[in-house]
Formats: sequence, C-alpha cells, structure tokens
Amino acid sequence: MKKGIFDLSEKVALITGGNGGIGLGMAEGLAECGAKIAIWGRNKEKNEESKNLLSKYNIEVNTYEVDVSQENQVIDNVKSVLNDFGRIDSVFANAGMNVFGGSFEEMNTDAYRKVLSVNLDGVFFTLRETTKHMIKRAKDGDIGGSVVGVASLAGIEGAAKTQPYSASKGGVISMMKGIAVEHARYGIRANTILPGWIATDMTTINQNNQKFTDKVISRVPMRRWGEPKDFSGIAAYLASDASAYHSGDMFIVDGGYAIF
Repeated sequence: MKKGIFDLSEKVALITGGNGGIGLGMAEGLAECGAKIAIWGRNKEKNEESKNLLSKYNIEVNTYEVDVSQENQVIDNVKSVLNDFGRIDSVFANAGMNVFGGSFEEMNTDAYRKVLSVNLDGVFFTLRETTKHMIKRAKDGDIGGSVVGVASLAGIEGAAKTQPYSASKGGVISMMKGIAVEHARYGIRANTILPGWIATDMTTINQNNQKFTDKVISRVPMRRWGEPKDFSGIAAYLASDASAYHSGDMFIVDGGYAIF
C-alpha cells in the first residue's frame, strides 16, 4: 500500500558522494520516504557515519568505497549494488570536487584533469553503467528509472578562477539532456540539479570569509547559505513516480541567487 505521492518504499537509490554534504542531504530525503540506499564514497569512516545516521529511518543502507574517476571501480561497484539490492531505480551522480588553482592562465594541467576526472568522467561512468541496468530492466517489461546529475550554477554562469569546475558542470548539464532524449523510450528520465552557495566542506573557505559573506551571501534573496537538507525534497521528487513525465530539466536550488 502506497504511503503517498513520494512513496519510495519499493525503490533503491544510489548516491555518489552520498556520505556528506548535498549527497547526504539527498540521501536523508530518500530514506525518509522509504527508499533503500546505496552510498558511494571514498572515505570509509564517513561512509560508516552516514550509514549510522540513515539507520534512524529503518531502511536498508549499504556503503561502498568508490572513486568514481576510476572506471573499473564504477563498473565493479554497480555490480555490487545490484548483487546486494537486486535493482537500481534512481541514481544521483553527486560526487564532485574542486581545485582552486589561481588565475586561468596560471592553472596547473594536472589540477584541471583531476577536476574533470571526478566531476565529468565520474558522472559519465556512473550513469553509463546504471542506465545499462535500467535499459535491460525495461526490455524485460520493468520500465522506468531516474538518473540525476548534480551540476552547479557555475555551469551556466561565469566563475573566475574555477574554469575547470565550471566546464565540468556545464558538461554534466549537456550530458543529462542527451541522456533524457535518448533514453526516454525506456521510461528513463534524466534531470540536473544546480546548487547555488551551499554550506558544505567544499565551501568552508568561503563560509569563513566575512568579505565573501558580505559581498555574495547578502545577495542571496533568502539571505542565508543553502544547507544539505534543502536538497532532500527535490531528491525525493526525482526518485518518485511523481516525476515520471519530468525529464531533461534543470532544477536550480539557490535561494533565488541566479535571478537576482
């Protein structure tokens, strides 16, 4: 018996980078709606902490040590999730990182490639392997699935000194649109979430900068940093059957910053 429009009790959700920040905020929203959760993260201790946190929702949670920039790790761990849960209904390709390399003309090539290897290659590997499973399911009569790429406002706006990060996130946006068009025939929908200024480990340096707070956060119409919990609702919506006809879209979660 369904528990409501966002009931996920029969579904399995995979969240990369799900052991902290926005990923964990999404995982909490999914778990609260009854989804079984698979978390990928590189840090074993953080994986365990996230599993303990999600245990309060009385759902099945498994964690996996995965570096999404490593193709073989992604391939092997998609198989592990399928062995453990039997299926994957939604995927949130959230794992990401940034390297602040100074001015564009001074940026280190290795730093550039490192950012893209996680933020773009990692999304590609993750969604390529999980859509294979969803397509096979669809051909067997079990149609449907949701894949979500977590990008950033940096993917659609100009951001000085973070061009590799911006390029990677712009690439995610375009990739998701292509997936949405190609895989709609299987009932698979693909959407992108674009966070604004969110208080996570990645933005600690800016959170501790009063000048940044005065100049930037004061321009956020809601007058605050976003928080990981602000992504719980959109995750539940995109994983649920309520979004079955919603694909190829960009969800900007930024407190109104982009339009002000």
